[in-house]
Amino acid sequence: MVSLNPTRILKNEAEEEKAEIARMSSFIGAIAIGDLVKSTLGPKGMDKILVSMGRNSGQVEVTNDGATILKSIGIDNPAAKILVDMSKVQDEEVGDGTTSVTVLAAELLREAEKLVEQKLHPQTIIAGWRISVDAAKQALANASFDHQKNMNEDAFRVDLENIARTTLSSKILSNHKEHFTKLAVDAVLRLKGSGNLKAIQIIKISGGLLEESFLDEGFLLNKKVGVHQPKRLENANILIANTPMDTDKIKVFGSTIKVDSMAKIAELELIYNYPEQLFADAGVMAIEHADFDGIERLALVTGGEIVSTFDSPDRVKLGHCKLIEQVLIGDECLIRFSGVELGSACTIVIRGATQQVIDEAERSLHDALCVLAATVREPKVIYGGGASEMLMADAVSKVAARTAGKEAAAAEAFAVALRRLPSAVADNAGYDSADLIARLRAQHAQGESTMGLDMENGCVGDMKTLGITESYVVKRQVLVSAAEAAEVILRVDNILKAAPRRRGPDRRPC
Repeated sequence: MVSLNPTRILKNEAEEEKAEIARMSSFIGAIAIGDLVKSTLGPKGMDKILVSMGRNSGQVEVTNDGATILKSIGIDNPAAKILVDMSKVQDEEVGDGTTSVTVLAAELLREAEKLVEQKLHPQTIIAGWRISVDAAKQALANASFDHQKNMNEDAFRVDLENIARTTLSSKILSNHKEHFTKLAVDAVLRLKGSGNLKAIQIIKISGGLLEESFLDEGFLLNKKVGVHQPKRLENANILIANTPMDTDKIKVFGSTIKVDSMAKIAELELIYNYPEQLFADAGVMAIEHADFDGIERLALVTGGEIVSTFDSPDRVKLGHCKLIEQVLIGDECLIRFSGVELGSACTIVIRGATQQVIDEAERSLHDALCVLAATVREPKVIYGGGASEMLMADAVSKVAARTAGKEAAAAEAFAVALRRLPSAVADNAGYDSADLIARLRAQHAQGESTMGLDMENGCVGDMKTLGITESYVVKRQVLVSAAEAAEVILRVDNILKAAPRRRGPDRRPC
């Protein structure tokens, strides 16, 4: 006799979601993540306050950077985690567009949910999306301006400044974007096309105003020189070591030392720092306890190698520098290395009233530097302000009209999702998005492909005249990454959650 009871093959604590339930769970999680960061999109987007728990309990972070927001929140939904990972990859690849890529993927899945309800198979939707991505990429490439073919350094610098302004317009630095645009462009152009952002050091010093931030043509290390050691050296050879120098320090454990005053304790500390005393006697400048990131940058810019032992000093490749001196910035004492081997090395010093402002300014400047470096490597530019999204949406709609079969519905849904990005930008600025998008769509239908949203005046404007330019690389990456992530989530028809691992009884003796 055959039992009609369902056979369970998973462990008791394991969970399984099948078919439509799994697909709807994925849609809901991904759309929720998109809605979470959508309000930060555009030049007038809002910020989020992130409050840490656990080890850093009570630490407050204010940001509108999509990647920072998504990596700071705890997520249990598998589809939402896919979008979080996608935003991290976007941040690592091109440095900007993390919010746009997340919102676009979420809008694609919102449209896919409607199509699934209309009984379209996921594979049919994916086929239509792939047609749409090809058409959108081709339209984006045709509309881009390639500086590689018509290299004009002055025109290229103007475009880089416009890209930096556009990137910083949606950040905390929007009120000081002219100042920071110049800093970012000057720093990236010093790299001479290498795109090696490790040569650009960013140092944060509390106090002062944001406009007091500056670019220093050298390498700054936020450390102090040892006691009684020279504070200035010319034509210096630099030994960079990742090894302790305090093996000869006298350490007294469990002993009682009686002193007459607190000043004697300071004297004892100076006496016991024996290696520092040896360096001072030999006229050698020594810098202790530098972080490893700073050490790696120092080795890069001075041309030296990091050593882990002092056993064979004759085999060590030393770094070189024309001048090492101690400088004072605000209340902080730093060491400046001028005339280093890597001539493109520089340091951007960020000043600000609070730590939260400085941290957000660093994230904003990092995004701008990454976008500029990517543009220097592939010098193609595209117009922003929603112009490129509307351009791609029109191209996809035309392809959808020529496509036979159900794939046409999926392609048209892709175009709708693309138009949602400029619509969100208008909503976040408090304008009537339906009216603006309708006007913008009419302008593009008449062949005016440079028209976009002017968020300063709340109207449709010419992006070419306004100088609102974006990197072609960033836009292409947003399009491709969002489509791939949405496709991965749409393919899911089963979610399996492993049973939690059980801890065995503790059989260790007391």
